[in-house]
Amino acid sequence: MTFAEKVIRFNKQLDFTGALPDGIRIMNPYKETAQAVTIMEQFYTKYYNDNNKRHLILGINPGRFGGGVTGVPFTDSKRLKAICNINYEGKETHEPSSVFVYEVIEAFGGAEEFYKHIYINSLCPLGFTAVTNNGKEINYNYYDSKELTAAVYDFIVENIQKQIDLGSHTDTCFCFGNGKNEKFLHKLNDEKGFFKHIVALEHPRFIMQYKAKSKQLYIDKYIAAFREAIGSV
Repeated sequence: MTFAEKVIRFNKQLDFTGALPDGIRIMNPYKETAQAVTIMEQFYTKYYNDNNKRHLILGINPGRFGGGVTGVPFTDSKRLKAICNINYEGKETHEPSSVFVYEVIEAFGGAEEFYKHIYINSLCPLGFTAVTNNGKEINYNYYDSKELTAAVYDFIVENIQKQIDLGSHTDTCFCFGNGKNEKFLHKLNDEKGFFKHIVALEHPRFIMQYKAKSKQLYIDKYIAAFREAIGSV
């Protein structure tokens, strides 16, 4: 099987059947919308239709306006259409993390070159939402409550291993987020021995929200980290 076929099979089998804390809903675009399945099949067939190994980036979990809609991590509908040239029907979504990631991709040499070497997903490949007191649905992270972390712990462990088995290098894993996500991944890695090294990078959302004026410094940092890992294999 090609890398693309393995990822498509992995996404289609994703299903969390455990109990979640009250007020938390899981997002599974591959079960909820036929369009997300079609999009991700087109995306991975376009960029991953080979048997090359890739370095893995693990984010936190998908958000409502990126992977939660398109089925492709860190790819909102605007980037999907404008850069990947894959059709999307419906209200366009804008996710700051996707904006930054695709600026990195452009600086790396474009989508085809980037995805030839890198596979992006998350510690928890399915996302979560919660409802605020005024009825607004918001993104929720796996680490936002101890109860949720405990509920999805085994699911996370299982799916990190499955993502390695797609054909991911284990010498270096990149972690999006150098706070709680990094801490959790390091703890897991100490227990399970998934990767030789973990390189934590500031989360794209953090950069766009708090460090936008120095964005280029972070783009350069990302590119240098990726080049070093790629050059070592």
